[in-house]
Amino acid sequence: MTLPFEYQNPTLQFERFMVDARDCAGLPTTNMAWNMVVGVLHAFRRRLTVPQALAFAAVLPPVIRAIFIEDWPFDQAPVPFGGPDEWLADVRAVRTEHNFSPADSVVSVATALRRHVDVVAFERVLAQLPPEARRYWQARPAP
Repeated sequence: MTLPFEYQNPTLQFERFMVDARDCAGLPTTNMAWNMVVGVLHAFRRRLTVPQALAFAAVLPPVIRAIFIEDWPFDQAPVPFGGPDEWLADVRAVRTEHNFSPADSVVSVATALRRHVDVVAFERVLAQLPPEARRYWQARPAP
């Protein structure tokens, strides 16, 4: 087997994802999209048990996986899934003074992320998580 693209070119793959996340959110720069991406990933992680989060992380590309698990207080119990308002509050709580996350941050990152994962594996892991997980990662409908 040859070395997989995601391990040969993780920076290129991540840059493509960030451009998609920026564009999906209507932000002018990937720097502005950074806190949004971190916030969306960490807000989701807060709602999972350690085994659930590790199963989810396994289907993410390497750099996105690293962001998902960075600074993880894995000894804390998961918070209730809640809904879009709670998710957005968590997203916007990341580096608040430099956070430009729009109201549709979660769906914007979900739309971008789905372009950069194995969708079958992604759906398989979501099916093993609480039902709200699928709602969290609901992509924007294709135009």
